[in-house]
Amino acid sequence: MKLIDLTKPLFDHMPVYPGDPDLIVNLIQTLEEDGWNMRRIQMNLHDGTHVNAPIHMAAGGKTLDDLPLHRFSGKCVLFTENILIKSDTGVIFTTKNIDMVMAQQLVKTPPKFIGLSDQFEFDIAVEKFLLEHDIISYENLANTDMLPKQFMFYGFPLRIKEGDGSPVRAVALVE
Repeated sequence: MKLIDLTKPLFDHMPVYPGDPDLIVNLIQTLEEDGWNMRRIQMNLHDGTHVNAPIHMAAGGKTLDDLPLHRFSGKCVLFTENILIKSDTGVIFTTKNIDMVMAQQLVKTPPKFIGLSDQFEFDIAVEKFLLEHDIISYENLANTDMLPKQFMFYGFPLRIKEGDGSPVRAVALVE
C-alpha cells in the first residue's frame, strides 16, 4: 500500500483567497531562549487544503460538530464523464471544474463528498448550491495527478466547535 499526500503545505504569507486575511506563522519561543521551539499560526478555516461544512454557505446547514467522522473518509473515485455516482463513494475532480450543470447532477445522487484539485476554484454559486444540498467539499487538493481511478480517501477536519470548515491533512491510500 502507498499513501499519496493531497495536502498543500501551510506557510507564512502563503496565497489565500483574494481579500482574505494573510496566513501568519510566527516563531514565538525558541530552543535557545526558552528551551523549546513554538510557533503560532493565524489562519482562516478555509486556507490551504480544507473541507467545507454546509454552514459555510447554507443557512441552517450542518456544522463540523453535526457531521459524523465517517463523512470525511471512504472509498473515492476520480471524476470521468460517464461516472456512476454512488452515495457511499467520494468523487475527486482533477481535470475539470464543477459547473452548475454538474452540480445539479451531483445533487440528484449525492456522493459521500467531493474534492477539487488545487488547479481549480469553486464558483461561489456552485459551492453554495452543493453545500445547501449537504454535500461536503474539499478544496485545494494537491498531487491529484498522482491518483489512480479508485482509492481510499482520508481528510479529517480539526474538531472546531461550530466549525464551518477546517484545514485537513488529506491523503489517499492506494493499494
